[in-house]
Amino acid sequence: MWLPLHTVSRRSSVAALLQISRHRGKDNVSLFSHSAGLRAQTCPALLYRKHGDPSKVVQLEDVDLPPIGAKDVLVKMLAAPINPSDINMIQGTYAILPDLPAVGGNEGVAQVVEVGSQVKSLKTGDWVIPKDAGLGTWRTEAVLAEDDVISLPNDIPLLSAATLGVNPCTAFRMLSDFEDLKPGDSVIQNAANSGVGQAVIQIAAARGLNTINVVRDRPEFTQLSDRLKAIGATHVIKEEALRRPEIKELFKTCPKPKLALNGVGGKSATELLRHLQFGGSMVTYGGMAKQPVTVPVSALIFKDVKVRGFWVTQWKKDQSNNGTAFRVMLDELCHLIRQGKLTAPVCTEVGLQDFSKALDTAMQPFTSAKQILIM
Repeated sequence: MWLPLHTVSRRSSVAALLQISRHRGKDNVSLFSHSAGLRAQTCPALLYRKHGDPSKVVQLEDVDLPPIGAKDVLVKMLAAPINPSDINMIQGTYAILPDLPAVGGNEGVAQVVEVGSQVKSLKTGDWVIPKDAGLGTWRTEAVLAEDDVISLPNDIPLLSAATLGVNPCTAFRMLSDFEDLKPGDSVIQNAANSGVGQAVIQIAAARGLNTINVVRDRPEFTQLSDRLKAIGATHVIKEEALRRPEIKELFKTCPKPKLALNGVGGKSATELLRHLQFGGSMVTYGGMAKQPVTVPVSALIFKDVKVRGFWVTQWKKDQSNNGTAFRVMLDELCHLIRQGKLTAPVCTEVGLQDFSKALDTAMQPFTSAKQILIM
């Protein structure tokens, strides 16, 4: 079932604040002048005025920075990834869409430069990430409400901070909220090379869980398998292996999974279901194949499997009146990062001015590196 499209109402004022002028090049972009106590009146941003092909509708332009209110913070964006959901938003196919014109990007890390007179939870120099989607992170600076961001420790790697708010949070919640997993239990997932997949591998390994990681066949499968095993994967197999008798050999040394994580859909999801143990759960968080999930009747009747969905944006909304759960999760993820047990996915750092190349690369199949815009 398709999610309904609707507008992000609490972002409706953002478009009104974007008085746009064409980007005039670096020589004409005014930057912060802290010694003079002044700040830029505009900042470069990747903006789109209509939905469509990102390579055609996204432009680097100057946008006005609104005045800093009493409960606002002025931040300098440090780094922001290009995620599939960002692409879908620009295309107009995502479940939530900001008012247009809009600045792209839903994730990233920024540093607080100035705080409003009534800001209590943040101070100059703090690192922050968005609490929710729709802030528009593909820009060099922004004025944001204190309540729209949450602080991170600045002693973790920049790329880990920039990519923490979506994929690791998705992985954390799916491993925590659907099955009571104990050390030695197994989890099976497709899209194991994705940002979520890599986070699942690492968080599961830290908890003593086995992971069966399914990836599409490709020329560099051996190198990919070695890389995933290096970050904690127990088994790495090709999609075709799920349909072959040899899979039975794997389950002689590894218990059948209690939990299946589906980011693909279609036949791949059906194959995951076939290998769940009795009463297990399959959680769908993505649909890269753009094919529906088909659930065999026998799996429901004879194995009593549970078929669920997860969207981290909705989880964050549900927790918006209780910041404790989000804070606790971020603290635990940062602890894993400090221990070296959770690293950022393979990333390619790209300057904001090279956004076109980064967008094109992010949309290619078999992309092995996440594109990160460095401001």
